[in-house]
Amino acid sequence: MTALVLRNNKDGCAVLTLNRPDKLNSLNVALFAELDAHVDAIANETDRIGLVMLRGAGKCFSAGHDLNDISAGEKPPRPHFQASIIEKLANLPQPVITAVHGHCYTGALELALAGDLLVCSENAKFADTHARWALTPVWGMSQRLPRRVGLPKAREMMFTGRTYSGREAEAMGLANICVPDAEFDAELEKLAQTILANSWFSHRANKALLMETDGLSLAAGLSHEIARSRGRGPDMADRIAAFQNKTAKVS
Repeated sequence: MTALVLRNNKDGCAVLTLNRPDKLNSLNVALFAELDAHVDAIANETDRIGLVMLRGAGKCFSAGHDLNDISAGEKPPRPHFQASIIEKLANLPQPVITAVHGHCYTGALELALAGDLLVCSENAKFADTHARWALTPVWGMSQRLPRRVGLPKAREMMFTGRTYSGREAEAMGLANICVPDAEFDAELEKLAQTILANSWFSHRANKALLMETDGLSLAAGLSHEIARSRGRGPDMADRIAAFQNKTAKVS
C-alpha cells in the first residue's frame, strides 16, 4: 500500500511529502493519521532533526480537504482529529517550513499556516473557500490567518473566497518568500542549509519564546524572556572558537 505521507531525511532536515498526487493531495483522515505518526516521531528526534519541511507531491501542495470524504461523512478516530495534528505540527520544537506550489486551498491553507515559514513558487494559488461550501473553519483558519496577514486581509480572503497568486501571497505576508517555479527546489534547499547551519539549540529556544509570548503585552513578554530564556547552548563555545580561528587565518 502506497504511503500517503512520505518522509525523507537529508542533512538534518525531515522532508514530509503529502502523497496523493492523483487526488491533488486532497486531505483525508488516512493522510492525517500518517502525518500524525510522523510528527510524533520527529518531536522526539531533536538530536538528529533540526528542521522540518512539508510539501506536496506532483502538481501541487494540496487542493484542500477531500470534499468526497466530507460528503460521505468521514469518521476521524477522535473529535477535532485534524485540527489537533495541525496544532502538533505547528508546535514542533524544530522550525517548520511549508513549501507550497500549485493549489493551496482552504484546509490545505490551514495546514500550510502551521509552518513557521511559508515559501511558495510563483505558480502557487491560495484561497479560503469555506464560504463557498457553507462551511466554517475548524482547523485554525480564523486564528492563524489574521495573525499571518492581518485582520483586514483575512476578512477579505474569507469573505470573497478569491484566489491569490504566489506573488500576491508574498506581498501580503502570507508567504515569506516567493520564487520562480524553476528555482523552487533549489531555493528550498538553500534556505534549509542556511537554517541548519545555525544552532539547533537556538532555533528550538527561540521558537519556544516566540510561541510562549504570542499575544502578551510587551512588558509581559520581556519579563517572560528574562525568566524563561534558555541561555547559552552547548555548541556556543565551539561556534565562537571556530569563528575566531577563521578570523585569525584571514588576518
